[in-house]
This record gives sequence, structure tokens and C-alpha cells, in this order.
Amino acid sequence: MESAAVAAEQAHHHGPPEANKSSSIDRQTLGILIFIVSEVMLFGAFFASYFFLRVVAGEGPWPPEGLELPKAVAGVNTAILISSSFTMHWALEGARRNNRRAMQMGLAVTLLLGATFLFIQINEYIHLGFSARDTAFGSIFYGLTGLHGAHVFVGLTLLAFANIRAWRGHFGPKAEDHLGVEVPGIYWHFVDVMWIIVFTTVYIL
Repeated sequence: MESAAVAAEQAHHHGPPEANKSSSIDRQTLGILIFIVSEVMLFGAFFASYFFLRVVAGEGPWPPEGLELPKAVAGVNTAILISSSFTMHWALEGARRNNRRAMQMGLAVTLLLGATFLFIQINEYIHLGFSARDTAFGSIFYGLTGLHGAHVFVGLTLLAFANIRAWRGHFGPKAEDHLGVEVPGIYWHFVDVMWIIVFTTVYIL
């Protein structure tokens, strides 16, 4: 009788089977991690082009003579973005400890720091004095930093939704109740780490 009931339930179920509830990682968290792996490969293609042009093809000095990058401004901008990782962690810890005020302030400050980073990056583009069409260096520079800037914009969109939900009281201390903070946080930490690599590669090396 029991087997017949199970068979009837399976007959009415459409689509793939439900995820294993005993899994140690949540579906949303697993999804964002898989997405980040694909993004790492995307950035890897750009870095491969960068090192090919600079090392293998021997395109000359990088940046080419007559072109200068605002390393000091980029360094300050890097510090701003790194700081946003700490405020994001503060927000998540606030959610885990049911400290709603810390969560709200952490998310708000992270959003503000991220927006400041993007504003400075756009302002840098305006005053650089070269475009992506001028040299191979310009193409790679705008390609890498622009790709990262697009990811920052996506992260800010996720943070904006998280802020709205936080101020509406949607998150709680249980693991399943603050995924709306944790998942954007994972993505934001990825954006920060990727910028450190981009900054070191393009501005420092």
C-alpha cells in the first residue's frame, strides 16, 4: 500500500527531483559559487590576452610611452573596495547574531563604498586621455577594468535589493533566513578579490 502511494506521488511529480535536503551547502549558495567559477574563466580569457600581448607578442612598454595611469587614485579606490568587504562581513555577522542595526548599517555602507568606487572609476575613464581604440594596451585596459566595473554594477544591484529587504525586516538569524545577505556577500567578495588581481596586473606590474 505504501509503495503504491509513493508511485502515485512520483507519477504526479513533474520536473527534476528535489535537491537533497541533507546537503551541507544550500542551493542558492551552490548556484552563486558555480556562477563565480564561470566568471573566473571569463576573466581568465582577458588575462590570457593581456599576458600574450605584453609578453609573447612583445608590444613594447606597458603602458606605452606617453600614457600614464593614475596609480595613486587607483590605489585609493582599491582601499575603498577592500573596505567594503569588511562592511559586508559586518552586515552578515549582524544578520547571524540577530543584530538588525549592524546588518542594516553594514549593507548601507557597503553599497555606498561600492558606488563610490564605481564613480571614481568612471571619472578616471573621463580623464585618462586615451580610448580602447588607440592601442592594444588601451583595449586590454578598458576590457579588464570595464568588465570588472560591470560586475561591480551587478553587485550594487544585488546590494540594493538586500538593503531594501533588510530595512523591511526580511532577514533573521537562521541560516535559511539570511541567504539574501550571504549570497550577495559571496559575490561581492569575489568582485573585491578580482579587482585586487586586476589592479596588481594592470596598474602595478
